[in-house]
Amino acid sequence: PVTDGSRELHSLCAQLEFLLQFDLKEKRSFFGQRKDYWDFLCQGLARCRQEHEGIHFVTSLDKLKTSVGRGRAFLRYCLVHRQLAESLQLCFLDPESVCEWYYARSPFLSPQRRAEILGSLYELDCVTFHLAL
Repeated sequence: PVTDGSRELHSLCAQLEFLLQFDLKEKRSFFGQRKDYWDFLCQGLARCRQEHEGIHFVTSLDKLKTSVGRGRAFLRYCLVHRQLAESLQLCFLDPESVCEWYYARSPFLSPQRRAEILGSLYELDCVTFHLAL
């Protein structure tokens, strides 16, 4: 199993975060805080009308104060529960929403690149992750 001490885990998470932040439009909350991929994921999963346990779990963690921290916790939760590819796929079902959050260079706006990324992430479902949540 992959644990917190794994060098590959840190590389994987850094690459995932890079992809999710690449060409992300700058958005601000009502109070002026910068929104990040966490906010995109919350909105995307809410549009699917599904209560996602990962979102519920992360929002229950009082120690997490930033969108980036919540996003990282969500990625780890999804890796442990083998839900990462499915969760991201649900967020990318609505092309208008993706265009609302990402500029044209985002790989998530290209059907072929998005399919390649999701295909690779689905392969992670057979990997066991033992991470501190």
